Amino acid sequence: MIVFDASAVVSAALKADSVPALAFLRAEETDVFALSAAVDGEISEVLARPAFARAIPPERRAGLLAALRGAAVWFDPAERVADCRDPKDDKYLELALASGAGVIVSGDSDLLVLDPWRGIRILRPADYLALP
Repeated sequence: MIVFDASAVVSAALKADSVPALAFLRAEETDVFALSAAVDGEISEVLARPAFARAIPPERRAGLLAALRGAAVWFDPAERVADCRDPKDDKYLELALASGAGVIVSGDSDLLVLDPWRGIRILRPADYLALP
């Protein structure tokens, strides 16, 4: 299982041949995405923000969300955590715990500073791609 946060998904959506896009494709091919309603909601909300809506073609946004949702196993995290310095990012930690994910892929320094967290790696897309 793997968790992608909103920053990693948006970065992947912005440019098809970028490192985050390659990380997303690798995860799609070699792992299983974990999703929760809270994480899906944040990713959808961020992608719909005016700046990103202008920068990312609608079909690219829709395609990325469809790929993520279609390939994901959905979880309803029961354990709440308050370990991130940005409380709104705790939803990613909760999802990783609930799903047994080994990796969270993120560009968010509030999450990255926790690596490793309870045995879960929190990696930038480039570091995820560098894993064997």
